[in-house]
Formats: sequence, structure tokens, C-alpha cells
Amino acid sequence: MNTGKEITVTINGKEFKSTFGKTILEIARENDIYVPTMCYLTKVLPIGSCRMCVVEVEGVEGMILSCQEKATDGAVITTDNDALYEERQSIMKLYNVNHPLECGVCDKSGECDLQNKTMEFNLEAQDFTARDQNRPVENWGHVSYDPALCIMCEKCVRVSTEITGDEALKIKFGGYGSTIINTKKEKNYASLGEAAAVCPVGALVSTKFKYTANAWELTKIPSACPHCGGGCQMYYEVKNDRIYRVTNEFEFTNLCGAGRFGFDYANEGVTKDKEAFAKAVDAFKKAGTVLLSNQTSNEEALIVQKLKEKLGFKLVSPAARAYQKFMQAYGSITGKHIYGGTLKAISESKAVIVFGSRINDDTPTVKYHINMASKWHQARVAYMHPLEDKEIQNIVTQFIKYEVGSEEGVAALLTAALLAEADLPKSVKLFMDDLDIGYLSAETNVGEEELEALEKSLRKKSGFSLVVGSDLYAHPRAEQIAKLLALFEQYAGFNVVCVPPAGNAMGLSLICDLDDEAEGSTVGYNIPADFTLSALGDGDLDMPAMNQQEGTITTVDKRVVPMNVALPYGGYVLNDIANALGLDAEYTIGYTEELPEEKGFEAIEFDALPDYFDSVGNEHRGYLLKAKKVSVSRILEEVEELEGYDGAVVYSCNPTEQFSAFTAKSSLLEDEAVLLGSQQFAMATKLKDGDRIRFTIDGVNFDRLFRIDTTMKGTIALNPTFDMGLSGALVSSYRFKRLDFERAGN
Repeated sequence: MNTGKEITVTINGKEFKSTFGKTILEIARENDIYVPTMCYLTKVLPIGSCRMCVVEVEGVEGMILSCQEKATDGAVITTDNDALYEERQSIMKLYNVNHPLECGVCDKSGECDLQNKTMEFNLEAQDFTARDQNRPVENWGHVSYDPALCIMCEKCVRVSTEITGDEALKIKFGGYGSTIINTKKEKNYASLGEAAAVCPVGALVSTKFKYTANAWELTKIPSACPHCGGGCQMYYEVKNDRIYRVTNEFEFTNLCGAGRFGFDYANEGVTKDKEAFAKAVDAFKKAGTVLLSNQTSNEEALIVQKLKEKLGFKLVSPAARAYQKFMQAYGSITGKHIYGGTLKAISESKAVIVFGSRINDDTPTVKYHINMASKWHQARVAYMHPLEDKEIQNIVTQFIKYEVGSEEGVAALLTAALLAEADLPKSVKLFMDDLDIGYLSAETNVGEEELEALEKSLRKKSGFSLVVGSDLYAHPRAEQIAKLLALFEQYAGFNVVCVPPAGNAMGLSLICDLDDEAEGSTVGYNIPADFTLSALGDGDLDMPAMNQQEGTITTVDKRVVPMNVALPYGGYVLNDIANALGLDAEYTIGYTEELPEEKGFEAIEFDALPDYFDSVGNEHRGYLLKAKKVSVSRILEEVEELEGYDGAVVYSCNPTEQFSAFTAKSSLLEDEAVLLGSQQFAMATKLKDGDRIRFTIDGVNFDRLFRIDTTMKGTIALNPTFDMGLSGALVSSYRFKRLDFERAGN
């Protein structure tokens, strides 16, 4: 292919350089030449339904679609003349046939493509009509659909299919009576918020936002989503100190349901409690340990690290520490302190292996990129997990089920199956030669024929991704697993992404010198302790929630991105305590430029951080971490004898839109916290649907209603933690546990 070869094109009389393989529209946009569109959406494949993007090319008869036609070397292109204007004007007349004149009450008014282009092409009168039809508004849960306003651009369908992968929206063809249908209404997918975001008119809107505010009344405050660790771009849209909705740069970026609807968790009505503040300062002075949850910004993490150096307490953040140790072991193979993979490379992959994560629930943004690879490149997706997930069955081409606890053995089998031909160091080859494949296959329950099928499916392909998840980080053999998986990046060219636990776990793991065990009196930041600082408003001293702070977080794409204050906060902040203890910064963001450069951060002031996308979608948000060299020690240990998990097991896993006590607080994300298991699990535990039981994990006591999910299989039940308040952060050990329970009163 000639893709990437330099070409020269002439657009509207001016010469431009570009590369072969790009469409005329792409080249026009990268040179800031305006071509009107209605159905085009940069982040999906060209739709070609609106014809607004027509252009003329010298030597080609008729008008062509610039969104689909690839430019050729020497092409002479015209994007605007009288004929093109009249063609586009005629298209707009068709769009406006019987379109209800509801602009005064339509939620899209002020930001409506149809409204804007009706004025752009001077449609002052409509000289023809079509027979009107009865098209009632439909309530689909998180979003509502008004078919009378729909212009059938298909953007929502494409997003539902190509991006989020819920595949809920379809086109019902019927000429002028064509409409969009929701084939999965019973699911009430919050991911349909992404489909509503791209709607150019008022056909798809957030149900709870309808008729509450006009677009021009709302102030857009740029920020980053703090929930899953994706750090996705977002805007809080605010009026009178209230967040009305969350939006995003939908042309280029995505938001999951939690990011779009989980915004009302601010710690409101707080004033400065001087007595509680004095006690907090004293608690830090006496603390043997400070505990940090993942709901902590980079700057706050640095503040606590500096206080540790000054006061000498231990610093404990369980999930971040597990991830830190995993990545330290990973780096001992690759020689770099962070993984090399990116989300974009996942979306461009021809094959993706997911190992150690219920990815649809753990990190939706990563799942979206896997779905893109599946839809755009027909990528093979191998999903390796003890539990099948019905929500991603539409993209999984091979499900490999392994036994709980056997992840080290699975990692060893993967290396043996897929790296046999790689140019490996002698020590690694000796390790692989010594593997007892038959034993490992029997103990992990991963058949040799399954691995052969996986290896065969990757032959003659290139562009592989390996997605690694939170099941592995707190595994008893996590560091050995990390080394085995790092071999894929170092010696096989895999795009490896080690998805951090929810929140800002990656930032904490890079900034803080974390300890394994707590000792002495404790202070907790959004985690229960002897003295608790809480953004939920239930601790000993109030703290601001993430949507009430300026600061940065570190994303799964290894990007340091800014957050801005969406709502006011009247209480003390961590920086006030730090200043009382001898540090000196006027504001928390004074620490942004002090983030450790030796860990890949840059000495850039907060106010100097960029936060935008350019006209072709290149991301200019914050900056990318720089990979730093670390010492290499490519020594692998013998695989330990695998521990069996007989009987019933619970798996710590939240529903798709829930990540913490803060998403649990959000009124638009209503999820029931129940222990969810299969009929087989019910038989093994002698439980009935509706029984209530009690059990303990990592010192946290659970009182759960048991529900049977007929789509599930096996003897592993899903146990959420999002409803456990600050205590949820304590549940951070290996995610699978044997279930030892007692019955509670029903």
C-alpha cells in the first residue's frame, strides 16, 4: 500500500502537502478549510448519509463525497462555489421538511447543527412539505428519543455499534417513516448517553436534563473524569452553583455512563470547622500511618509524600501499592518504569488479549477501544477470565476460562504458546524449557488445544495488544506474573496496557513512597482511620470532592491531565493542613510543577497545562509521562504449585457504572448492591434468591441480599463494593475470595 506516501493537492487554489490514504475532508480540516457536514463524526467510520460534504474535483464528473473519497496526488479540489452552495441548500431543505419548530423549548437550541446550518444556507422559507406522521416521544431511561426531531444522520447508531459496543440502537427503514429503534430497552444502558451526545439535533437527549436549562445559560468548565482511571475529557456544565449535565468533545472523545451521569457527588454546605482542623493537624503529628484512597489528585499525593518525609509516618494506599509493585517488577524486564501501550494502539490492533480483568465493568474506556478494534479491523479478541461476561460476547472471538488463583500458571502458558519463536534471553528460554505444560494446563484448566487455537489465530497477523487488569496486581504471585507479561512488550512487540485500579492509582503509585503495612495511629484520606478526612462528609474533617478541586490526575493512557473546580467548597483542604505542618504553598496547584520529574512528570505550572483538541482530533491535554529507565533483572522464578479454590467464591467487582462511594452518591446512577450469582452458585451454597447473608473481606463486613442471575454460570458470585462508603477502599487484596458466610435475618 502507498499509505503514508506524501502527496500534493490543491484546494481552492492553494497547494497543500499531506499523505496518501487520507480523505479530502481530512486534508481540508487539517488545513483549517471548512467543509460543512451533518452526519460526519471523526471518531467513527464515514457514514455518508447527509451529502453535505460534497466537493468538486477537476477531471471528475459530478460532485463527490469528501468524507469518503481519498485524495490523490495532484488533485485539484473545490470546496465552495455557487453550485455546491445550491446543492447544500437543497439538502438542508430536505432536512427541514416538517421538522417541528420547537427551537424555543428544544434542549439542543443554541448548539444545534440543523439550526446553525439552516441559517448558514439562508433557508428563510420552505416551499414543499411531506405528509406528517404521528411519532411519539420514547423514554429509554437515561436518554429520551423524539423521532419527530430525528434527521436520520445515523451518528447515534454508529457510536452504539463502533464505540460503546452496546449495539442497542438500530435503524428501522421505512422511507420517510424511517426511525431509530432501541433493541435493548430493558438494559437501560447509560452508555446511550454517548449516543445522545453526538446527536446533532434534539432527537436524543438526557432524560433528566430535558427542559431544565438552555445551552447558552450554562458555563462549561473543562475537567477530567476521576472515576475509573481513564481520565476522559469532560465538561461540567454549571449554572447557579449546580451541575446540570456533563458533556465532552464528542467529535473526538468518549465518556462512559459513570463519567456522563455520575457528577452529583460534591461535598456541599461545608464551612471551616476550626476545632476539627486543629484535631486534624494534631492527628498528622501523632500519626504512625496515613492511609490514602485512590480518590486523590496528584498534587494531594505529593503533599502527603512531603509530609511523610517531614514527619516520618508510614504511607499506605493498598490498591496503588499493589499496582506499584506490579509495575516495578514489570519494569525489571522492559527497563522502563511504565508500560509502553496506548489506547489508540488497542483500537488499531488486529488481535487483543484481555487477561485478569472484567474489562467492561473495570474500565469501560478500555473496553470501548477493544470494541473499536473489533468493529474496524475485525480484530480477534481473546478474553481470559474465570467468569464469562455476556456484555462483551459480541466482540469476544475466544473465551478462555481458567481456574481462580491460577493466573501465574496461565501467564506461563501464554508465554510458552505465543513467545516460542521470539528472540528471548537465554535465562528466559531456560525457564520456558523447564515448564511442565501438561501440569499447568491441568491445574489452570486451560487446554493446550485452546492455546494452540489462540496461537494459530495470530499467525500471519501483526498489531497485537495485551490488556492486563486488576485481578493480577494483588495476586500472591503478582511480581512473577508481571515479569512474564512484560516479555510480550519487550520481546514480541505487543502493545501492553496494564490498566490501573479505579481512581488515580497510577498517579499515587508514581508519586508516593508507599508502605505495605500500617502501624500506630492512623489518619485516612477518603479511607476509614482513627482520624478520617472525608469528601463524603461523614468523617472527622470535611474535604472537597474531586469536582470541587483544581489539580491533576494520571490516566490509563499515561497522560497527566488537569481538573478544574466545578462547584464551590467552603471548608479546609489538605493544603491547609500541610501549611500548618510546615509546608508552604498558597494553593494545592502550587505542587503541580513539583511533581517528580524522575517519575516522568514535567515541571509545568497548572495554569500552563493545555486542555484542548485541535481540528483533526489531536489531543493537547496536559502532557504524556516520559518513560524513565530502570534497572533490569530478567530472572524468572519457578512457577509455584497452584492453590485451588474449591467451593463457592466471591469476586469483588462493581457494576459497569459504579466505581466508588462517589459514583454511588450520584442520583442518576441507581444500582442495587446485591451478591449476584448463578443457579449453580445457589445450589453450591444452598441459597435461594432473596436470601440475606453476612461475610467479611479484608476486614470489611458485608450484609448482602443474594440474587440469581440466570445468564451467569459457575460457582463464582459478583460482590460490589461501591455502596460500602469509604470502607470500599479497604477491599483491595486478590479479588477472588472463598465465601465463608452466615445467614442473616430475611
